[in-house]
Amino acid sequence: MQNWMISANGKIYDHASAFASWGFIDWRQRANYSVGDTVYIYCTRPFMRVMYKTVVEMVNLGFDSIINDKEFWYDISEYNKSVSGKYARLKLIEQVDREELSLEKLKQQGLKSAPQGPIRISDELAQFLDQYIKDDYEEEIFPESSLPKDSYEGALQQTIVNRYERSSIARQRCIEHHGCKCCICGFDFKDTYGEIGKDFIHVHHIVPLNQIGKEYIVDFKNDLIPVCPNCHAMLHRKINGNEVSVDELKRLLMLNAKKKS
Repeated sequence: MQNWMISANGKIYDHASAFASWGFIDWRQRANYSVGDTVYIYCTRPFMRVMYKTVVEMVNLGFDSIINDKEFWYDISEYNKSVSGKYARLKLIEQVDREELSLEKLKQQGLKSAPQGPIRISDELAQFLDQYIKDDYEEEIFPESSLPKDSYEGALQQTIVNRYERSSIARQRCIEHHGCKCCICGFDFKDTYGEIGKDFIHVHHIVPLNQIGKEYIVDFKNDLIPVCPNCHAMLHRKINGNEVSVDELKRLLMLNAKKKS
């Protein structure tokens, strides 16, 4: 099996949303891929880093055999150019947003320049990529001291929660869509702490972890919301054995504010 690296222009196509919708992308086949090959996807400016690891699931697909992804093309003229030729189905293995996978770091590992088209990469470079391409974003689950013991252990046991729920990319897309203010209380870290608080916020899964099945794919617009750590902790507290919903916590916050006024 071969290791490949290809480039992706996020100004032309919304790769994150496509992967979140289907778990794969039918990609123009510009190399002699074989089923089982690994393809790392390097995202161009403004990211300039490897952000996806995929495996070739199918090859030599015609346009009539691929999924219709027109909704994810920002540039429809480019979509119209893509209706001919063969495609390979790239199944997502992992997606991350890490400085360790930046172009500068990759050059230190022997990559000559940013890929313009498909290139084969060495086993050594692939091993380096794999060190950092496992997403281990930590804010998705609180430290043990922040949650009731049963809630914390229950969350940790949800090992079936897939890569989309734990993805730093899904988290970033949520923040890009909703902003960095807490959706419950409106707290903004930058307003309170200045530059040190810029872009800091937790992200909450509206769908409880214990209800997420193995095939669940997150919708970062509707399934994730930015919340401050205090509200995030309260969302994981239980009333009569059940975690409170976002709307319920907002209601409790308003009721308590009225009592104080």
